Amino acid sequence: MRTIDVKEITRNIREMCIEANHFLSDDMADAIKRAEETERAPLGEQILAQLRENLRIAGEDMIPICQDTGMTVVFLEVGQDVHFAGGSLEEAVNEGVRQGYSEGFLRKSVVGDPLLRKNTGDNTPAVIHYEITEGEQVRITVAPKGFGSENMSRIFMLKPADGMDGVKNAVLTAVKDAGPNACPPMVVGVGIGGTFEKCALLAKKALTRPVNVRSGIPYVREMEEELLEKINKLGIGPGGLGGTTTALAVNINTYPTHIAGLPVAVNICCHVNRHAARTL
Repeated sequence: MRTIDVKEITRNIREMCIEANHFLSDDMADAIKRAEETERAPLGEQILAQLRENLRIAGEDMIPICQDTGMTVVFLEVGQDVHFAGGSLEEAVNEGVRQGYSEGFLRKSVVGDPLLRKNTGDNTPAVIHYEITEGEQVRITVAPKGFGSENMSRIFMLKPADGMDGVKNAVLTAVKDAGPNACPPMVVGVGIGGTFEKCALLAKKALTRPVNVRSGIPYVREMEEELLEKINKLGIGPGGLGGTTTALAVNINTYPTHIAGLPVAVNICCHVNRHAARTL
């Protein structure tokens, strides 16, 4: 049994909120660089160059890479041999978010009630997803999610007879409907299977997979590659102003489902696709 003081969770969450909002992950930075090199539309190439310049300035001057610093999504993969001491784990996570957004001078975008709309003032509470794993380590992924792209996400409750073609059409429909509103070039997270809520979680988690890593399931990998090609032929382009780079990646996660259903979720993220991960 390993004991972890929840203060360590708070400290890491605080640092990761600041890190994710100021520095793009290496895989995303490389993907945008490659996109600039291969983009065939002059205006699209210019926009990609401006995005890269924005990333450089953000890192050097410690300015957020996007003014929408997001609602904080936290994935906690907790080893079953870990014991947390010193207080509530959930309160420790939210305290880390509170400190990160206050001390990092990040925009506070969370309202305490979805209809009354009063800002909480510190970007809490976070959306926390817990998973119990084997061992005595804790894997933390912090993913601030801006709502320009979040609002463009979709769930489709397909019939089993719709099959793979139905899934592909659903993804393409979601991207077409999103158009420029998701701040392309985008990353498209897709969840297939499970239930209504499970497929949405699969899609959200898919966005945290490096964009240069394809699925280990052969047919899923082929679908990721096919959908990326089709999305980039839509012509939406960088900034929604036309071009050959509408998406940088399509990441798909799957899960067993019921004989009567085929749930599909599409969670779109903008070109920054912020996330930071650590293992304690």
